[in-house]
Amino acid sequence: MARLQSKEDQRLEEARIRKKHWKRWGPYLSERQWGTVREDYSPGGTAWEYLPHDHARSRAYRWGEDGIGGISDRHQMLCFALALWNGRDPILKERLFGLTGNQGNHGEDVKEYYFYQDSTPTHSYMRMLYKYPQAEFPYARLVEENRRRSREEPEFELLDTGVFAEDRYFDVSIEYAKADVEDILIRITAVNRGPEAAMLHLLPSLWFRNTWSWGKDLRRPSSQRAASVPGSVCAELQHWQYGKRWLLCPGQPELLFTENETNFVRLFNGKNRTPYVKDAFHEYLVRGNKSAVNPRQAGTKMAAYYPLKLGPGQSETLKLRLTDMEPLASMRRTLGVVGTITSPGHADPAEGVPPANDFGAGFDNVFALRQKEADEFYASRVTSEVSGDAKNVMRQAFGGLLWSKQFYHYDVRTWLEGDPAGPPPPPERLKGRNKEWTHLYNDDVISMPDKWEYPWYAAWDLGFHCIALALVDPDFAKEQLILLLREWYMHPNGQLPAYEWAFGDVNPPVHAWAAWRVYKIERRVRGVADRGFLEKVFHKLLLNFTWWVNRKDPDGMNIFQGGFLGLDNIGVFDRSAPLPTGGHLEQSDGTSWMGMYCLNMLAIALELAKDDPAYEDVASKFFEHFVNIAHAMNDMGTEGISLWDNEDGFYYDVLHLPSGDDHFLKIRSMVGLIPLFAVETLEPEIVDRLPGFKRRMQWFVDNHVDVPEHIEMTQRSARGVRRLLSLANRKQLKRILSRMLDETEFLSPYGVRSLSRYHLDHPYEVQVNDHISRVDYEPAESTSGIFGGNSNWRGPIWFPMNYLLVESLQKYHHYYGEDFKVEFPSRSGSEVDLWEVAAEISRRLVHIFVRDKEGRRPVAGGSELFQSDPHWRDLLLFYEYFHADNGAGIGASHQTGWTGLVAKLIEQSGE
Repeated sequence: MARLQSKEDQRLEEARIRKKHWKRWGPYLSERQWGTVREDYSPGGTAWEYLPHDHARSRAYRWGEDGIGGISDRHQMLCFALALWNGRDPILKERLFGLTGNQGNHGEDVKEYYFYQDSTPTHSYMRMLYKYPQAEFPYARLVEENRRRSREEPEFELLDTGVFAEDRYFDVSIEYAKADVEDILIRITAVNRGPEAAMLHLLPSLWFRNTWSWGKDLRRPSSQRAASVPGSVCAELQHWQYGKRWLLCPGQPELLFTENETNFVRLFNGKNRTPYVKDAFHEYLVRGNKSAVNPRQAGTKMAAYYPLKLGPGQSETLKLRLTDMEPLASMRRTLGVVGTITSPGHADPAEGVPPANDFGAGFDNVFALRQKEADEFYASRVTSEVSGDAKNVMRQAFGGLLWSKQFYHYDVRTWLEGDPAGPPPPPERLKGRNKEWTHLYNDDVISMPDKWEYPWYAAWDLGFHCIALALVDPDFAKEQLILLLREWYMHPNGQLPAYEWAFGDVNPPVHAWAAWRVYKIERRVRGVADRGFLEKVFHKLLLNFTWWVNRKDPDGMNIFQGGFLGLDNIGVFDRSAPLPTGGHLEQSDGTSWMGMYCLNMLAIALELAKDDPAYEDVASKFFEHFVNIAHAMNDMGTEGISLWDNEDGFYYDVLHLPSGDDHFLKIRSMVGLIPLFAVETLEPEIVDRLPGFKRRMQWFVDNHVDVPEHIEMTQRSARGVRRLLSLANRKQLKRILSRMLDETEFLSPYGVRSLSRYHLDHPYEVQVNDHISRVDYEPAESTSGIFGGNSNWRGPIWFPMNYLLVESLQKYHHYYGEDFKVEFPSRSGSEVDLWEVAAEISRRLVHIFVRDKEGRRPVAGGSELFQSDPHWRDLLLFYEYFHADNGAGIGASHQTGWTGLVAKLIEQSGE
């Protein structure tokens, strides 16, 4: 039984046993539904152009919804978000703006400033902040200037336009507190940071996802104005799945109603199905078209309109309530009269839930209580042995992770074939993107890499998300890992879906590693070892492992390919495309990932074998498979060439040409460090209690003379012989680390670079057919267009790979102990053990975010606003990757998924 501590822990337990559905409502709206593969019905797969930002306000989405600071139920039937207008913008701001992959000089990029400040795992309390300029939002200038810039120039950001000069902006804070499972209090606070009075129009909006226009389910939900408690107005909402809900809006805001239907007149010069369409509030407010909204005050989309005039420094707070308590019945209850609750399964209000007409002390008390409970929960998760600044980093990292949940809906067969009520899709689609994934049916809340830049799941990103998530919500982490293994995700052949742009691409196989780590984290945090979870994951991963062996080792030599493997532009060639030279690559990273996969599966099998001896046999199989991979990678390889270059003391990819010639691609990159990830210690107390496994392992060792190169048995403990399994043996480890810990190569003040700085002065070049392909050290954005050019593995710091390096060094130290020392940094004359190396790399990563002695955060780069301004300096953005030489954040700015690993690093190694 889990150890219950805080009120939030109790809510998590109630959700786990399905006593109360605390997670039914959460931040499940996307921040960008436009420009996604799901919404793309073009013949050529041009997703960015088919449904651009300019269409988004007018076009009903097919597969999901987006909004600013929004929430929805877990099936996204009913959505709430905030719309804003400053009186100057050409459009009502209902969603975040950014550049498409084809507009940005470094690919797609959001051009807004918003921050996830806090959230509990059940979303009983949530807070985010949006910074809204008072000047006209520079949509056109952002597009034009970024289009003009080359890949050699930095991106043109919103701050660069000057719209935040003299603090002429609004801070808009959006908070949620659950009084009960279906009773959500909403508080929106706007502050004028500027020197003059300014108008701000706020439209808290509710709408239903359009499920009725596609010809499959014609049931239409509804919202309409309803009787309310004194001092407020009310909208009654009714949905066939959830029954009735009410939105209570204090004061006398004007209620606006329309339909969540496409404006065919505006977009296609066609005919509208209804006179009231999706962009009605924009027409009403910005264009002054009062006939755009429904005078009968009913529809599938509604908003409460609050015009505010705020003086310099003035703030104003709106309070709203989305509830399943019928408002007037709630009032009668407070007078001693029993009211009615019309939603299914709802009993009397829980203790402490204020009546519907209480937007004063009772409303504020719920917020104060939920904030206090959030603080108590994180006090049990955030180490007390670090500074307040580091605690703030952890809290915002967790907040960003939890805000990055999103309802993701994609039925590939329906998407390919089209809807009954729609026109038939172009025939090219049936031969295009994701055509081999017609079994895939996704309809779930999933942890996203970044809900604007990457509003779709990626298999290997998700594995890293779950490590940090397991510290605060192990159940959600486990559910996520199991989800991708379900038959409506995993391909029948065993492949995991990569990401929606190409489900058939190959991500590094980290699922087993993530499951094993989550299992151990939960055991430590909760005192619970969920062997059922481990067993369920293991059985499905056997299918995935078999797919890897059958599909990615074409010659049966235990040397694996895999394509780009998540490292986008790291190679001299596009590793997902046919090689211009012909032939194929024998990949050090692909082979190393499989070595790591073997050891992860071996560790899981040995754990399960403690209770079920049947797992001993399969453990033996993974042991043998690992040794064969290690032998092939280091000693023979296909056609007799090793992936280890003994001259350089480093692992490289090998180019195997049609002529039979083999060539090292001597690029010193993360590809050559990934072999360190494949390391595991077999403890005697585990091996000795599994006699079948021990006997087969000893037979294998005795009958394969090459095995000692890859299994060390030099260490003993009080319990017997300890064994180290690793791709890189002791000598190789020393040589690799001499480069990795060299500050002129891989070691940066902010972690380990993805490409050695050696290539700054020594670029790697290959000439093919009069064309020279080249890899340079690029510490910031990429100058290459490979994979859209929006990520760069030719120098920058990446948290997931650094995290695995830290963990691997800890594992090596666990075996070798304090006697194994290396120079750190290389050539410094100072020797330390591997535990201290791991700790120092961890600290360098953490110090990207925490303030240095001068009070500056490397992540914020040269932005004085983020470095010094009191309204910006404590707000953190968790970027996709980081400048290798100064630590500044680069790429997607809300990649709290895997960069959220900083919370785990602080938890385990401090600052």
